[in-house]
Amino acid sequence: MSAAVLAGCVSSAAIVPPPRQQSTTTTAPAGSATVPIAPPVRAAAPVAKGPIDPGFRRAPAGLEERLFSLWRGFPGKTGIAVQRIDGEWALAQRGDELFPQQSVSKLWVAMTALDAVDQGRVRLDQSVRIGPEDLTLFYQPLASTVRAQGSVTMTVRELIETAITRSDNTANDSLLRTVGGPEAVRRFIAKKDLGAIRFGPGERLLQSGTAGLNWQQAYSVGRAFEQARATLPDATRKAAMDAYLADPVDGASPAAIASALTRLARGNLLSPESTEYLLDVMSRTRSGPQRLKAGLPAGWKFGHKTGTGQNYKGMTAGYNDIGIATAPDGTRYAIVVMLGTTTSPIPERMALMQAVSGAVAEFHGR
Repeated sequence: MSAAVLAGCVSSAAIVPPPRQQSTTTTAPAGSATVPIAPPVRAAAPVAKGPIDPGFRRAPAGLEERLFSLWRGFPGKTGIAVQRIDGEWALAQRGDELFPQQSVSKLWVAMTALDAVDQGRVRLDQSVRIGPEDLTLFYQPLASTVRAQGSVTMTVRELIETAITRSDNTANDSLLRTVGGPEAVRRFIAKKDLGAIRFGPGERLLQSGTAGLNWQQAYSVGRAFEQARATLPDATRKAAMDAYLADPVDGASPAAIASALTRLARGNLLSPESTEYLLDVMSRTRSGPQRLKAGLPAGWKFGHKTGTGQNYKGMTAGYNDIGIATAPDGTRYAIVVMLGTTTSPIPERMALMQAVSGAVAEFHGR
């Protein structure tokens, strides 16, 4: 059951140092939304180091066994992947199977937008209007402002910030619409050869389909979606959920995500400016503070994106955290934990994630 996956080799010259930025705050005019932003900056040239440490070419002894033990002992469908970004190894458990991404997929939308910026097709300061017709469901802090003011105008930069750091569904779907919709994201994933990563139809259709509903814009108001879902026959809900879990339209494999994070951090997916910017945004993610991040000791840094699916009779369809952990010495690891189906209490899910990231830190340097 245990498998060690050898990642593509990279020389020490390919190492990209972690970004260092200070956040600033923009002041927006009336009728627009304001979020903290951080302009991209170039990283300093890599500093020459001594001999490559042993962990560059092989995983630390004992880490694979620890990850396997954690994976085996957790109930439900669980996927774990760890890859050393500045190295040549990767480990995974159930690494090639598809798991529901949920809001993890917001990362691919942001990458697609920044790729369009790199190509000159979209500007970070480009304005996007968001009205009531653009609202989605579940977590969307923007909704109250839109309803109070009739509409808001945000820049592409602000939409990326809000979608990643606050996981706002309306911000993400507005950004998705701006870059050309789901097909644009799928083209980006294919162009960059990211492997087993799917992208769904957008938040509204994804969530309504998972619940067994046909989307209506009225569901974006208050708890209308939850109320409509509660009136469905149990057989309808179960069939829809089972179909989604069996073949998730937004499915991705842990190993493919770890590889994509590695390539992002190495600067192989976006321009240097866009790479720096996105890594900085990920470092300010507010969601999931007790997931992977909480397992890392003081002195470590972590940039990430969480994802959480709907509940059905105590079972959650997707409970995830994926990100880049940076040790005090600058060594970086891509860490992915995805729970496809589990009825375990949330504290136990978070404890598993903390144990995985904690193991990476514990075995670092061995």
